[in-house]
Amino acid sequence: MRYIPLTQGAGFILLCFHLLFSPVQAKETLNLYIFPYLTAQQLLEKFTPLTDYLTEKTGIEIHPIISQSYEQHVQELGEDKIDIAYIGSIPYVKLIEKYGEKPLLVRLETAGTPTFRGAIVVHKDSPIQQIKEVINKRFAFGAQGSTMSHLMQDYLLRESGVTLEQLAWHEFLGSHDNVALGVLMGEFDAGAVIEDIVYKYQERGLRVLAWTPEISEHLLLTRRDLPTAQIEALRNALLTITEHPQAPTILSAIRANLTNFVPVLDSDYDGLREIVRKLEQ
Repeated sequence: MRYIPLTQGAGFILLCFHLLFSPVQAKETLNLYIFPYLTAQQLLEKFTPLTDYLTEKTGIEIHPIISQSYEQHVQELGEDKIDIAYIGSIPYVKLIEKYGEKPLLVRLETAGTPTFRGAIVVHKDSPIQQIKEVINKRFAFGAQGSTMSHLMQDYLLRESGVTLEQLAWHEFLGSHDNVALGVLMGEFDAGAVIEDIVYKYQERGLRVLAWTPEISEHLLLTRRDLPTAQIEALRNALLTITEHPQAPTILSAIRANLTNFVPVLDSDYDGLREIVRKLEQ
C-alpha cells in the first residue's frame, strides 16, 4: 500500500478547500442608463454598439439599460444609483441645480459642432406662418421633459407670448417620430421635434415654423463615487472613439449626424441656465 505523506495530503486538502470556497473574481460590470426618448428596442439598437465598444476598450463589462421615465432617470442619477448616464441638456441643468455636480465624461458632437437645435414644425400646406398663430391649435410634444421635443419649444412659445393654456389642446406622444407623423397626418397643427427629424420628414411635407436657439449637446456622465480610474478609462475611450475602425457605425447608430464625442465642462451649459430659469417662472 502506498502512503501519501501527511504534509502532502494536508496541502492537497487545503487546495481543494480553496478551490471550492474561494469567491470567483467576476468581471467588473457597469450599466449605461439612457432616458426613454424612443422605444426600449430602438434605444438598445442605438446604444449597444457603443457599450460593446466601451467593453472592448476598457475591459469593463458595460450594458445598456433604458430608464422607465425622464423623472426616474434624473432622480436615480441624482441619488448616485446609476453608474453611467446619457442625458439631455435641460435635464442635466436641472439635475445639477438639485443634486450638485457630477463627474462629466463627454458631450456629443453632431455634424462637427457640440451644439444642436430643435424646431416647431407644421405641415407644408398649413396656413400657420408665425408662432402666435398656434393659439387655439392642436400641438404635439414628444416625451414630457425632453429637451428638444418639449422644453425648448415650450420656451419658444412663451417667448412669443403663447401659453399651453391658449392651445386648443396639447399631447405628449412619446417620441420625435410620433410628433412628425402626427403633424403630417393632420392629427396636430404643429409639433416639437429635434433637427434630425426635420430633415428626415422634410420631403414628406414637414415645414419648420421656427427654430429653437442652439444649445450645448447631450452628454454622458457618471455617479460621484465611481472609481477615478474607471471614469478616466471611460472618458479616454469615448474621446478616442474615432480611432476605432467601426467608429462611423457606432456613432451613426446613436444619431445619423453624430460625428464624435468631445470634452465637456459644466460651464458649457451656462447659457441654457437662463432658459431654464424662464421655463420655471
